[in-house]
Amino acid sequence: MYTRILVPIDGSEHAKQALSVACKLVDKEATTLYLLHVPETRDYTTTLVWGIGAIDASATLAEREKAGEQLLKEAITSAQEEGAQYIEKTLTHGDPVQVILDTANARDIDTIVMGSRGLSDFAGVVIGSVSHKVSHSAKCQVITVSK
Repeated sequence: MYTRILVPIDGSEHAKQALSVACKLVDKEATTLYLLHVPETRDYTTTLVWGIGAIDASATLAEREKAGEQLLKEAITSAQEEGAQYIEKTLTHGDPVQVILDTANARDIDTIVMGSRGLSDFAGVVIGSVSHKVSHSAKCQVITVSK
């Protein structure tokens, strides 16, 4: 049984599917779902899937944080609709891989459930995907989900 599940949320379809899978692993009486968003600067326009609009590289930090908070709010609603009761959210800045690993260690996470690809499929091919790096470096179990 999992008591602490971390789900990185970036607005991609893969992350949305990962959230759904994580909710299926939740024990409603004992599991806390930790949702994590790390706003990233992108060199192209990125559309987020839960209808919060497009955020591009010229967006201010405040705009990216506002979009991230909305993304987390929608993810919480989705998780609650799928039966999760105990949900915590975090929005923080930094290298997504390192932030995910640090959060998993700090919260004593049992498993990380994340999308196999984020918003930038091409970048993942060129520099290595976040999920690949996390799965090879995490001290806990990592479940990667494709859409």
